[in-house]
Parts: sequence; structure tokens; C-alpha cells
Amino acid sequence: MAANRLPVVPLHALPVGQLVDCFALLAEKNRQATRDGKVFYTCRFRDKLRSVACVVWSDGPWFDACERIWKEGECYKLRVVYSEHERFGPQIELHNIRPVTDADQADGFELSQLVESSRFPIEQLWQQLAELVETQLRDPWRQLVRLLLNNHEVKIKRLPASEKQYYPFVGGWLEHTLSVCHLVSWLAEYYGHFYPNLQPPINRDLVLTAAILHEIGRVLEFGDEVVQPQPTVPGRLLGNIALTRDLIHQAATQVPDLNPEQLLLLDHLILSYLNLPEWGSPRLPMIPEALILHHADDLDAKMEMYYRCLSRDVGPGPFTARDPILGRPLLKQRYC
Repeated sequence: MAANRLPVVPLHALPVGQLVDCFALLAEKNRQATRDGKVFYTCRFRDKLRSVACVVWSDGPWFDACERIWKEGECYKLRVVYSEHERFGPQIELHNIRPVTDADQADGFELSQLVESSRFPIEQLWQQLAELVETQLRDPWRQLVRLLLNNHEVKIKRLPASEKQYYPFVGGWLEHTLSVCHLVSWLAEYYGHFYPNLQPPINRDLVLTAAILHEIGRVLEFGDEVVQPQPTVPGRLLGNIALTRDLIHQAATQVPDLNPEQLLLLDHLILSYLNLPEWGSPRLPMIPEALILHHADDLDAKMEMYYRCLSRDVGPGPFTARDPILGRPLLKQRYC
């Protein structure tokens, strides 16, 4: 790659149709096959502002290296031609690839430019969550939440909220959790006033506790990798919901004032907040608090996906490129 020097361009600023060099992190590598059995890999490279797809076919020059050598979570120097496909979104045609070296720092390689993290200081997010627990929850809910957060503070501060879909970056768990907390607090207060005769009344402590803890299982679902956490064996076999329930029950043994009915209702919110079985929910929401948590979580996750798509698209035209997570382009040009 050094023989013919080309300009080094950030991945998020790749020009369409030009052969250039860039640095990127290999975020995904998935082995697939066509209907007639032809094997290929779909790879996704990214920096902190954009991800692009790269297809590696079994009869192409990069297949063997992709299958045996390339590793998710590692950084590479690429020589590529960038394009934006109407159906499949941003893509690169690969002309050369190698792992980054120390010498690449002279060409502008910085790991921090490839690893996405929260827009906000992590310690600030943590303090906001800690203050929310102390000021807006009552015991025994506060005791339960405090115990779990303190037990997993170090890992929580670097956790993504999800592997790929929403807030998939360092500090993403904290951002998402705080947003869901604000939403459920507002919704619980609004509907508490709107339906003053509802019996039993909406339990704000219950829904706020569930908002804070609904993804605490991520601390077991993901490993300890800093650059790109990978799912653990328990994470793949059980998933966040089952691991969250396990952690809550373990902590509840140290909170004697949390009675069985309170724990049962909290279980229900954890097991139903995804709403539908096809979304991974074991149960449908059966109480108002569960409905509130579901819509707050779903809204915040999707708004982050929209923000990510709209804020990162640099192409011309009124629409973004097709977003691979949302499965659609978004309108970015408006006149009102």
C-alpha cells in the first residue's frame, strides 16, 4: 500500500468513486451463502461517524484473508472506492487492506477516531444517574438499584446499549438509560394526573426502577473488550432479559424490604418491555407501567437510530442513503 501513495481520507468523508486510503475498524464479519450455494462474507467497517458495507466473495482475492485473518474489533488501513447503493446504502470496493501499524500515526491514525463514544462525559452521565436514584426513588427500590449499579459501575461506564442497533458505543448504556428514565417519569406523572381514578394508581417507583435496570444484563451479555465488546457465551445463550432477571433476583436477596409482589411486578416489566414475541419479549405488557416502559424504551432507541442516520449522511439529495438498521432512507431536506 505504501508503493503508490494515495491521500488518506477519514472513512466518514470518503468521496464517491475515487480510489483513496482510509483507516477503519472491522465491526462485523458474517459468513453467508447465495441461493445457489456461493459463499461470501458481508463485512462492515466503521469509524466513529460512519459504517460502510463490504462484500467479500469466495472467488475474490480477499476471501482467504477475510476468513482466516481478519478479526472483528481490529483496525485496518484500507484502499477503497466508495459508493452509495440505493438499496444497500454506503459500500466500499476493497483494493487493498492491512492491519494498522505504529507508523500509521504519521498518516493520522488515531484509535479514538474509530471507536465511537458518547457525546457527553461519561462521569457526568454516571453522576446524573446516581443523583436520579437518590432523589427520585424510594426504598426498597432505591436500595436495589443502588446495589446493582455500584456492583457494576466500572463496566456500566463503558457499555454500549446494544451491540449494533441503538447507542452502540462507549457510554451508550448510560445515555439510553437516562433518556428512558426521563421519559417514563414524565409519562407516569402525565397519566397519573390524566387518570386520577385509576386503581391501583401508576407506581412511579416501579416503572422508574425498571427503566434503570431493564438492560443491566448487558454487563454479563458483553465481554470486557474496550474497543468493541463481543457477546459472551451466556450473552448469546440467554440474552439480556434473562440475565437482567437473574441479576435482579440475586441482588434482591440483599434487600429484605423488597417484598415478593414488588419483585414479581418488576419481573413482569423486565420480561415484557420489548412488547412482542418477535422482538424477543417473553410476555406481553399486562399492567400500565409495563406499557409505559415499552413505549419509552422503543421511542428512545428509534430516535437514536434516526439521529445517527440523519446526522451522519453527507451525500447530496433530499434523502439519506438507506440505513441498514432502519431498513430505509430518511428525508433530511425540509422547507418548513
